Amino acid sequence: MISFPNAKINIGLNITEKRTDGFHNLETVFFPIGWSDALEIAKSDQLQFSTSGIPISGSPESNLVMKAYSLLRNDFDLPALKIHLHKQIPFGAGLGGGSADGAFMLQMLNKTFHLNLSTEQLLEYAAVLGSDCPFFILNKPVFATGRGEVMHEINLNVKGLYLLLVKPPVEVSTARAFQNVVPQMPMVSLSELINLPVPDWKNSIVNQFESSVFPQYPEIANIKTQLYDLGAVYASMSGSGSSVFGLFNELPASFLKQFPASFLTFSQQIQIL
Repeated sequence: MISFPNAKINIGLNITEKRTDGFHNLETVFFPIGWSDALEIAKSDQLQFSTSGIPISGSPESNLVMKAYSLLRNDFDLPALKIHLHKQIPFGAGLGGGSADGAFMLQMLNKTFHLNLSTEQLLEYAAVLGSDCPFFILNKPVFATGRGEVMHEINLNVKGLYLLLVKPPVEVSTARAFQNVVPQMPMVSLSELINLPVPDWKNSIVNQFESSVFPQYPEIANIKTQLYDLGAVYASMSGSGSSVFGLFNELPASFLKQFPASFLTFSQQIQIL
C-alpha cells in the first residue's frame, strides 16, 4: 500500500500562553497543501525501514513513521513490514512533513490491517506522536488551539487563488523559535480574523514567530517582501519557518527568476473551499 503524506501551512499563528507541562498553547489555522512525500508498506519476514529523497538524520526508531508503527503494535498484533519513505517535504520549514508521515502511517495501518479505529481514536494516537500530527488525520482546513490538537473545521473562501511557497536553504529550530517569543493573547482571535476577505489579512493576520525569526534570518524576511512585490494578496511565514508562502490572484510568470537556485519552490492553484 502506498500513500502520499502532504504538507501544511499555517495561516496566522499566535502563541497565547506557556503551559505548566512545558508546552505552549497557540491558535492557528492549519491548511493542507499538495507538496507530498511518498510512503509505502508491505508485509515482510522482518521489519525493514528505508528512505530515499531528502536525507533523513537520526535513527530509524526516532522517525515518526516507525514511532507510529510501534505505537499501534503495542496494542495490536501487527506483522513485520517493509517500510519505505521517499522524502520530498523539506525539514525545518514549518510544513509539518514529519508529522504528516507519522499520521499517514497510522491511517495506512488502520486500513490495511482492519484495526477499525475511529477518527477519534486515530486522533488520540496521533496526539501521542506530536502536536501537529492530529491535523493530518483530518487533513482539512481547521482552526486549532491547545498545542494544535484541538481543532474545528472551517470554511475558507480561497478557492481559485494560487499558492507560491518558497523554502530557503535554512532550517529554523522550533525550540529556539519558541524561546524567543513572548506569549500573548491577541486582541482579536484568529477565529474571527480568518473570516475577513483575503486582502484584509495582510494588516490583521500575523505569524507571531516572524518577530523572533526574521531578525535572526533576514533572508526569510526578504522572501516575504519579495512575494508582496510579486503581487501577493497575502504572504506569511509558515509555522516557525523557514518557508514563506504567498497567495496570488494570478501566479507571476517570472517567479522562478526571483529566487536563487538553492531555494526550493512549490506552487499550486487552491481547490479547497
